[in-house]
Amino acid sequence: MDSTSVHKDIDEPLLVSNEPSPEPPSCTQSFSSKHGSDGELERILSNTSVPFAKRLGPATWVELKLLFHLAAPAVIVYLINYVMSMSTQIFSGHLGNLELAAASLGNTGIQVFAYGLMLGMGSAVETLCGQAYGAKKFDMLGIYLQRSTVLLTLAGIILTIIYIFSEPILIFLGESPRIASAAALFVYGLIPQIFAYAVNFPIQKFLQAQSIVAPSAYISTATLLVHLVLSYFVVYEVGLGLLGASLVLSVSWWIIVIAQFVYIVKSEKCKHTWRGFSFQAFSGLPEFFKLSAASAVMLCLETWYFQILVLLAGLLPHPELALDSLSICTTVSGWVFMISVGFNAAASVRVSNELGARNPKSASFSVVVVTLISFIISVIVALVVLAIRDVISYAFTDGEEVAAAVSDLCPLLALSIILNGIQPVLSGNIFI
Repeated sequence: MDSTSVHKDIDEPLLVSNEPSPEPPSCTQSFSSKHGSDGELERILSNTSVPFAKRLGPATWVELKLLFHLAAPAVIVYLINYVMSMSTQIFSGHLGNLELAAASLGNTGIQVFAYGLMLGMGSAVETLCGQAYGAKKFDMLGIYLQRSTVLLTLAGIILTIIYIFSEPILIFLGESPRIASAAALFVYGLIPQIFAYAVNFPIQKFLQAQSIVAPSAYISTATLLVHLVLSYFVVYEVGLGLLGASLVLSVSWWIIVIAQFVYIVKSEKCKHTWRGFSFQAFSGLPEFFKLSAASAVMLCLETWYFQILVLLAGLLPHPELALDSLSICTTVSGWVFMISVGFNAAASVRVSNELGARNPKSASFSVVVVTLISFIISVIVALVVLAIRDVISYAFTDGEEVAAAVSDLCPLLALSIILNGIQPVLSGNIFI
């Protein structure tokens, strides 16, 4: 395969009218029913003989059905994955204030760096696979999955170096040597998680592009239960402390990865999109990297500012109190962020599928609907946070000083929740 054909595969596979992959009628029918590619929404929006106000209701109903079919399981997956990370922080926090500060600094200050980069780079698969599926070029989905995994694995090697030298890096940034040492111990156990990210995010986007989201939700739910039991046993019964907590988190992510890959290989739903390993995964990597990097930029900026806040908190006069209170706020904000990322994924799939099927009005309408829904949810959550501001911290630690500090931060937290409820959804459609 020459460089011209490789570049063409990436830049145009999906919006040009090349011959689609030949598939049996059952596959086409399934595609239409799940993605709205029969054009029902586009016909409603394009019917100018009916006033727009009368078209709005039916169009919204059609879009909501399509959107929530994708968004509900996607939000569950992201929330459960986030709960796994948060529960690890909670288990660590009940070991003591130092352990909570260390887990917060390691989790939010270091691990989020890798999470934002890996999820952002993996989002290229969401766009390409969504458009390929919309254009019925089914054979390209497996190739995109493998290319992304190769790139993310290479990125994971670089991130591993950062993890290994996390203690001197944190001390260089001005963190307390005592907290930096404990945080580094926590981070060492997260190194296997980096490579789980490298496989998980491409797999996740590959499945979402085909509206296959329920299996990931079931797998994540089962893994969460295993994670909670293992965490309690390893941290408290075995006594491995911070290192044990982070190692269990890494193991849990690998359970998710293996289970999802087995599903892809064995499921009849993926037999037309996964056709085994291919050397094409190693072709066109420079062009694919450019798209992955572009996809990563916005999400990295969204996640890394949390990281910067936590690092700055560690420089304050009372670093343990500052880290504890701020990490609780960022954890709560992260809940809403994960909901928004779930809607982001649903919106990206909806828009790319409609563009691949040449339905521009449907694509634009989907962006409007998903943004409004995410905004409403974030406002409701912000009001709940304000209502329980005085007690919210006790889920993480027993300290009264921390509770008072968190209560003072809650008005700003509520504003952040609302803004974070909208921005990720909008940014998810920029690179489509």
